Amino acid sequence: MRKSVFFLLIIITLYGLSQAQCNVQTGAERVDDYIWLLQGKRVAVCGNQTSMVGNVHLVDTLIKRGVVVVKIFCPEHGFRGNTEAGAHIASGTDPKTGLPIVSLYGKNKKPAPEQLADVDFILFDLQDVGCRFYTYISTLHYVMEAAAEKGTPVVVLDRPNPNGYFVDGPVLDLQYKSFVGMHPVPVVYGMTIGEYARMINGEGWLAGGIHCNLAVVQLQNYTHNTRYVLPVPPSPNLPNTESIYLYPSLCLFEGTNISVGRGTSLPFQIYGAPMMNGGDYTFTPAPIRGVSENPPHNGKACRGYYLKEFATTHLDGTNQFNLQYLMTAYKQYGDKEHFFTNANFFDKLAGTDQLRKQIISGVSEEEIRQTWQEDLEKFRSIRKKYLLYPEE
Repeated sequence: MRKSVFFLLIIITLYGLSQAQCNVQTGAERVDDYIWLLQGKRVAVCGNQTSMVGNVHLVDTLIKRGVVVVKIFCPEHGFRGNTEAGAHIASGTDPKTGLPIVSLYGKNKKPAPEQLADVDFILFDLQDVGCRFYTYISTLHYVMEAAAEKGTPVVVLDRPNPNGYFVDGPVLDLQYKSFVGMHPVPVVYGMTIGEYARMINGEGWLAGGIHCNLAVVQLQNYTHNTRYVLPVPPSPNLPNTESIYLYPSLCLFEGTNISVGRGTSLPFQIYGAPMMNGGDYTFTPAPIRGVSENPPHNGKACRGYYLKEFATTHLDGTNQFNLQYLMTAYKQYGDKEHFFTNANFFDKLAGTDQLRKQIISGVSEEEIRQTWQEDLEKFRSIRKKYLLYPEE
């Protein structure tokens, strides 16, 4: 009986025509459309600092409305979003509510059965940025998988994708599967996190092809062309709109000896290195507590480029992430043998070793992009089955 009632909520379809951000309503904000389902149930929230209902955190909103929240699951960067990428996230207690916080980053990426023993429903509310290597969708996968194995329903409270208006990049080869890329999707997949959850379920990507008892509380007044500025930074090194638009293009540098501005006031808005012999911008990374404790090229002057102009004009561009940054940096790097300082990680980010080999071999951008097209077309056909919002 619980399952039949639950599936009444699978898709709440209320589209709007307005493109204005002020008219977009997130899934979390539609409290009256899902709170009835939670009454008398023990609820776990998978969330972080982006899980807001207006100016109030989702957890506080639910508790005020009488929902029994029993625990919090948190992703990379922690529940309050103040931990840098890759840093250890410890479980603990939320000082405001006293609720136990279970970290889903590090060794415990997937909720254990005993961690779900006292949970009737999981509410999942994380702000994604639409890139395969941004790990919130990997956390989504593991939450859905654990819930499916336990028979626990998952409700995804959908949020806009700021990079949701285009699809681009190499599709992941599953031999490069990792926590920064778990599914055969391109670098930029053009889906909200609710749509992505439907795809994980529908394509049988959970272990053993099992299916999660899934519901998505949809956005209102949203299309894939809606330009949405995130009200809360999704992680410490994505502090503003410019960084979020540039993130798909710059994150591949994390597998190289090029800095993307960690340890500066402009993370993911600049790039450079001491060994680069081109560029008109200089910067020197330094530790920033809770953001970049030991940034690449710490204390060393880096030469490179400041990309704000590109970021602010990108929405009127070609709907592609930019390969020229990577290709330019490789050409201008004085010690090419040590450019790809972590080739294995670069290949995981790219989802293939082909891109790295193409860059080294001097293959043109046009030729590189051509090698993606067949897989991209196949993905677009898959993607179309799971879209909840218009593309125009």
